[in-house]
Amino acid sequence: MKVESYLMFEGRCDEALEFYRRALGAQVTMLMRYKDNPEPAAGEGCADGSGPGPKPEMVMHASFTVGDTQIMASDGMGSGHASFQGISLALSPANAADAQRYFDALADGGKVQMPLTKTFFSQAFGMVADRFGVPWMVVAPE
Repeated sequence: MKVESYLMFEGRCDEALEFYRRALGAQVTMLMRYKDNPEPAAGEGCADGSGPGPKPEMVMHASFTVGDTQIMASDGMGSGHASFQGISLALSPANAADAQRYFDALADGGKVQMPLTKTFFSQAFGMVADRFGVPWMVVAPE
């Protein structure tokens, strides 16, 4: 058994996937849009856009990898109000130089919560919420 992260971007999933591709070298391994739902009755109104929920071009489900880690994502119901509270994704680059590069990329358009710095447990540690509000801890091993 394993536990994996599933992020709901509420209408910005395509943008997020492209951002993580550029910032972290993420690879999209699967992407299904609401219009591609093989069971349209299960999501009535989604595939044709007639319902109040997600529109046909929105991402119903996506999987992407960052390094060896799989993360799943969706546009959710497309409310435009993504909320990532009480969690952080931890990124563990090999060294301080990589940590700085990834931290800077995640901070572009985001908000630094704790600048990247040397600590007693890491050669480079910092916290940042990216432009989508996803909190990250960047931790390079000591």
